[in-house]
Amino acid sequence: MPLAAIALGSNLGDRKATLADAIRSLVSVGRVVAVSPWIETEPVGYTDQPEFVNGAALIETELPPELLLQKLLQIERDHGRDRSHGIQKGPRTLDLDLLLYADTVLETPELTLPHPEMHRRRFVLEPLAAIAPEMSHPLLHRTVGQLLQELDAPAYTS
Repeated sequence: MPLAAIALGSNLGDRKATLADAIRSLVSVGRVVAVSPWIETEPVGYTDQPEFVNGAALIETELPPELLLQKLLQIERDHGRDRSHGIQKGPRTLDLDLLLYADTVLETPELTLPHPEMHRRRFVLEPLAAIAPEMSHPLLHRTVGQLLQELDAPAYTS
């Protein structure tokens, strides 16, 4: 069964409770294999917003990547996220990003795999490395652990 890596983030409301509930919701799309510790992170891009709590999860799923993405977006909506309104990269109750799906490389209008920015984001790589340091980026041919080591100083607070 394919293994998918998902990034989770929240910076509105009870962030940790929202993320814990999102993990429970992932059972609807597959078997949750691992969940990272949560980390507090500063916003990136649009910085006039609260700090985030970020993490990562691994799931085994039989859903194809496009359908998995649709289910993740529905989980976001179920938690009050409306991607059609608000500031891009702005405050959000829940953010679920499909980072990796086995060794799939895909580019459609709806989905790019692997996630095109994951290797530049400490708030993505750090939690993912905690649960899947040997998971490989199929285009960069480096592990999540290696990608994390290549980044500069941490962008999070403890």
